[in-house]
Amino acid sequence: MSDKWDALEYGRKYDFSKPFFEQFKKLYYSVPQSALINDNIVNSFYCNSNINVKNCYLVTNSGYVENSSYANRAVYVKDSLDLYIVDRSELCYEDFLCTDSYKLFFSSHCHYCINSWFLYDCRNCKDCFGCSNLKNKQYYIFNQPYLKEKYFKKLKEFNLGGYGNLIEHKKRYREIYQKSIHRFAHIIKSFNCTGDGIMNSKNCLECFDIKEAEDCKFCNWGGYGLKDAYDCGPGAGMGELLYENIDTGSEGARNFFTLISWHNHNVEYVINCHSSHHLFGCVGLRHKQYCILNKQYTKKEYESLISKIKKQMNALPYTDSQGRVYKYGEFFPSELSPFAYNETIAQEYFPLTKEQALKQGYRWYDKPKPEYTPTLQAQDIPDNITDIDDSILKEVIACANEPNHTCQGSGVFRLIPPEYEFYQKHHLPIPRLCPDCRHQERIKQRNPMKLWHRQCMCAGRQSDNRVYQNQAEHFHKSKPCPNEFETTYAPDRPEIVYCETCYQKEVE
Repeated sequence: MSDKWDALEYGRKYDFSKPFFEQFKKLYYSVPQSALINDNIVNSFYCNSNINVKNCYLVTNSGYVENSSYANRAVYVKDSLDLYIVDRSELCYEDFLCTDSYKLFFSSHCHYCINSWFLYDCRNCKDCFGCSNLKNKQYYIFNQPYLKEKYFKKLKEFNLGGYGNLIEHKKRYREIYQKSIHRFAHIIKSFNCTGDGIMNSKNCLECFDIKEAEDCKFCNWGGYGLKDAYDCGPGAGMGELLYENIDTGSEGARNFFTLISWHNHNVEYVINCHSSHHLFGCVGLRHKQYCILNKQYTKKEYESLISKIKKQMNALPYTDSQGRVYKYGEFFPSELSPFAYNETIAQEYFPLTKEQALKQGYRWYDKPKPEYTPTLQAQDIPDNITDIDDSILKEVIACANEPNHTCQGSGVFRLIPPEYEFYQKHHLPIPRLCPDCRHQERIKQRNPMKLWHRQCMCAGRQSDNRVYQNQAEHFHKSKPCPNEFETTYAPDRPEIVYCETCYQKEVE
């Protein structure tokens, strides 16, 4: 799609005898939509919602990524595979919530780490394996120090190119994770904030995965200049005075009830509109002003109509199939979405069964399985990468999760040449799961975007479940820590959750 066509051609006069959302739906389904939302994409396939991506494959919601595949929410990443929420990193594999790292594999919540495997919550570590809660360490295995020569000898003995060995180390890593202390929330260099994944922010309540934001509430996956925002995300940033938005900002202001709205101000109920101002109920407009349902008006006509339309939206609201009433001030009804619930990322963060989704009025899509005949079963792949040559590129591999395949994939997959070269170069075994299932495994690692009120589990000299022994004396000495907090760790979870003070005392 180019910008040579004019979305005003689809404009229509407002009909005060019909609910607003009914009229908007007809407009929305008549205006051509972009198949993918990308900006400056070069030689990249099956990529969506990206900016400045080059030589990539199956990368989504990312920016400034090069020579990488199977990544979601990656920024400034090069030569990497299978990532979820990773920033400023290179030659990384199977990482989650990591930043500023190089050759970091199978790790989560790590920063400034190099040449390491299976790390959890480590900072500035180099040449470490199977460790947690470490800072400024080198040559550690399972949190124990080694001499340099013995470290690399031990690493060679692990034979990480073998799939069976790798699975065993993954199990050991999970055991280490459970026995580690867990920061109640990852809130870094921020003031008066609640939620998780917050950095360099101020006065942000119940927010998740945001950076450099101020005076926000119920916002997620955004930041970088977000101010005075409420109920925004994913994809909210570089804007102010935003309410009920998705993928909105980019130096915008006063955007209410919008989806994919960039560089706009004073717009309401718009979808995929950019560099415009004073729009209401519009779709696909660029560089426009004073439009309602994609119809052009003068400033005086626009201002007069807007007040009448808002009153009409309250007097004649839209009612969906579940009897839910939508007046002015509500986001778009879910019935307007062209996608079924299980086709969206809502299913990843707030999963529902088909029955639950239909009961709540959402559509469900039973995707027909492509009829691909696998030529290689997962269990028949040679165990060690040294026993595999590039003939595997011709194979159609059955996902190891078959026949209980629950992701949106086809149940089979093939390796692409850059992926195969990455495994060979870094002596990594061929994965047995399809890319979609691998993504689901990474999603499972994150905590829910929900908060529970809890008390610190530090009991004085150890955790209250007696699994973790404190390494330092805390301010409350031998008595239980009195600190309380809001955390994404539910009370019935097994992790050992410490307040910020006790956590810092242990990992300083």
